[in-house]
Amino acid sequence: MSSKNIDWQNLGFSYIKTDLRYLSHWKDGAWDDGVLTEDNRVHISEGSTALHYGQQCFEGLKAYRQRDGSVALFRPDQNALRMQASCERLLMPPVPTEKFIDACVQVVRANLDYLPPYGTGGALYLRPFVVGVGDNLGVRTAPEFLFSVFCVPVGAYFKGGLTPANFVVSGYDRAAPHGTGAAKVGGNYAASLLPGYQAKERGFADAIYLDPETHTKIEEVGAANFFAITRDGRFVTPRSPSILPSITKYSLLHLAHERLGLEVEEGDVYIDRLDEYAEAGACGTAAVITPIGGIQHGDDFHVFYSETEVGPVTRRLYDELVGIQFGDVEAPAGWLVRVE
Repeated sequence: MSSKNIDWQNLGFSYIKTDLRYLSHWKDGAWDDGVLTEDNRVHISEGSTALHYGQQCFEGLKAYRQRDGSVALFRPDQNALRMQASCERLLMPPVPTEKFIDACVQVVRANLDYLPPYGTGGALYLRPFVVGVGDNLGVRTAPEFLFSVFCVPVGAYFKGGLTPANFVVSGYDRAAPHGTGAAKVGGNYAASLLPGYQAKERGFADAIYLDPETHTKIEEVGAANFFAITRDGRFVTPRSPSILPSITKYSLLHLAHERLGLEVEEGDVYIDRLDEYAEAGACGTAAVITPIGGIQHGDDFHVFYSETEVGPVTRRLYDELVGIQFGDVEAPAGWLVRVE
């Protein structure tokens, strides 16, 4: 598929095969130099630990066409650090930050025809991943590993763009209390497939997960982090050892404090105290920000700012973050890595 065949205005969040992806092999204690390849199939042993024991992790980040025509990755060093933490949790060799960023830059440069033009709202989504491979049978760390990065042009994750969506609290847990919730591993997402499906069957955008120990506090919103604006103007987001540390969330925490002058905090967000919040949203690389119109919890449906209108603080945060990503607003030091 070439760029002239892509309908930039109607891109969703689905797989499109691009020209080249990066592949590096770890064996005998070291990563090789890595190569770009046209092959979008991963060839691995049938005994690979990734297939049987879930020894794998992944990341998600985006490259943006800036207003001035340049191309920039948004905070790839933070994705590299988070992937290193995921690798360490699963006894996999971490990918050094320099190697991670270089691989991402190579993939973006090799697929510039797939980068949505400035003004379309689209971006080039990068999916780095590490998987345990090699001939194996027992429950142990793999003898070999693959690190790969591929990319796909994407539009809005949730249809309709920046419009409020409704969510329902799930009775399922996304992760165990002292498990892998803070690592970006596939098993967490596999656990969310059924409750996510059930939520959509009921007409909601996705499921909300409560803390696995007490089921009293909001942790995540589908595959995204939760944030809220209190009635006295504070930016609040949950803190828990089983929440994935969202780079978008921490970016919003910084912007809320430094650019909007809000008091910010990571703490407990109790499901039975939703009336303390004037606005709420879900945030992540894929969705950026999705305003939350309302939350269904049992028989109760709580509406925040509106089911149809975006709250003013959520709107300001969105405009600030997206403005930085597309080069319309000055970025904090180190947040953008230029590709061209």
